[in-house]
Amino acid sequence: MNATTEEFAGQVVGDIAATLSGVMTNIGHKLGLYAALAENPALSSHNLAEQTKTDERYVREWLNNQVAGGYVTYDRAIDCYSLPDHHIPVLVDQDSPMFLIPALEVAASLWFDESAIASVFRTGDGIAWGDHHHRLFCGSESLFRPGYRAFLTSQWLDSLDGVREKLTQGARVADVGCGHGASTIALAKDFPRSQYHGYDSHPESIETARSRAADELGDHGVTFEVRDAKNIPELDFDLICFMDCLHDMGDPLGAAQRARRALAPDGTLLLVEPAAMDNVADNINPVSRMYYAASTAVCTPCSKSQEVGLALGAQAGPERLSKLLKDAGFSRVHVATSTPFNLVIEARL
Repeated sequence: MNATTEEFAGQVVGDIAATLSGVMTNIGHKLGLYAALAENPALSSHNLAEQTKTDERYVREWLNNQVAGGYVTYDRAIDCYSLPDHHIPVLVDQDSPMFLIPALEVAASLWFDESAIASVFRTGDGIAWGDHHHRLFCGSESLFRPGYRAFLTSQWLDSLDGVREKLTQGARVADVGCGHGASTIALAKDFPRSQYHGYDSHPESIETARSRAADELGDHGVTFEVRDAKNIPELDFDLICFMDCLHDMGDPLGAAQRARRALAPDGTLLLVEPAAMDNVADNINPVSRMYYAASTAVCTPCSKSQEVGLALGAQAGPERLSKLLKDAGFSRVHVATSTPFNLVIEARL
């Protein structure tokens, strides 16, 4: 075996270790192990087990896995474990835009759907969003929600021309492909004078969105309706949002054309998509690796299950997204801002 092969084998071992350890990470979150570590400067396995009402032997083995992966540190002198402060936003703080554990729920759903995904490779067919394992829906919403709360009503809106002022005074907003309503609810909380209409083609997601809105907003008047993107009502919306969903649609051009007709003359379309560059060679990084995997297993099959089936993909990039919006009739299109995980594009008539 030559050195290059050994090096690559080491890379694959690392990937397998990360895959197996992802289960450990999810368990650490669900059992409150990370949270307990975050609240204490150092804990023995016995202390951690006692605080979380878990079995010490399992906890000790879990801790050593976490140390080997660099998630937790170990002090041999006192036989105690610690969670570094800078790991807390990623592993513990569910309001942090860097909280990434929900991505493991998405990964879990793909293992459940592995046979169906392999099948569409052979047939070229699609897989409807609603046909995936239910862990995909909750995982996706939990993954996106902190970013919406952290960035949508502050940085992203401030990058759009005049939108904050309209929402403050009272505007009409459509959230297309709203899923569980995380982005709709985030907007409604910060701009209560505006009217919000969430649309999604997945009935179960709309039911969840209505329940979440009732819990978090009371009788605010936010409405959620089962509609696909090509059939939203033409109500002269001041703002139409497509939050991490346009690339999942079978006919994103048709959806954008409908949005153009549904906008008020001085309205704004806000398109949020996964971060990507325009060329594959510029997308060789861990974030794009994650997004290409999700695109292969979820986004592309979702699009191919629908009318047209354009299969835009989660890594379409700003050039292709901008061209699609211009083809739909928008005359002013530009990347307004970005994060390590998102592209934010503004389009005007």
